[in-house]
Amino acid sequence: MSEDPFRQFGAWFEEAGRTEPNDPNAMTVATVSEGGRPAARILLLKSWDERGYVFYGNLGSRKAQEMAANPNVALLFHWKSLQRQIRIEGQVAPVDSTQADEYFATRPRISQLGAWASEQSRPLASRAMFEERLREMEARFAGKAVPRPDFWSGWRLKPDYFEFWQGIDFRLHDRLTYKLTSQGGWETGRLYP
Repeated sequence: MSEDPFRQFGAWFEEAGRTEPNDPNAMTVATVSEGGRPAARILLLKSWDERGYVFYGNLGSRKAQEMAANPNVALLFHWKSLQRQIRIEGQVAPVDSTQADEYFATRPRISQLGAWASEQSRPLASRAMFEERLREMEARFAGKAVPRPDFWSGWRLKPDYFEFWQGIDFRLHDRLTYKLTSQGGWETGRLYP
């Protein structure tokens, strides 16, 4: 294991990219409401570096509202075929509009239109209603580029804690932790399985 959690993440993430059959960048994103109620959902990691882990979504969604009220967020990557998981905890902050625009421009057109059509996390009377909104967006942007909606952007989680979990037979797992120190370095440790 590396002394640097980002280097360790990179090694495991690269291996998952070679071996996981679907979405090795899928992660659970856990948030907490103002009232203390936790919520978790699967999102896709879109980029990462030593500044943090970036993901995107609708700014009107439940997750966005919870992150605005409480920026403490946890990520969990689970690669069952490798018997590995990585927990990452820290605080989120919005990405800048240029980065959000650049990423949005790389999305498939239908995903761009879907971002405009979806009132994410709000009640929906029927699937047909959403499909009608999607057709409206197709007509609205026919023959032209689809701009990023102002209600859609991204967040960067700046980690202060990592846990790397390696599954071992008979539940004798190996768990290595990294905690950010006040001096900006990483203190490593181990946890009982």
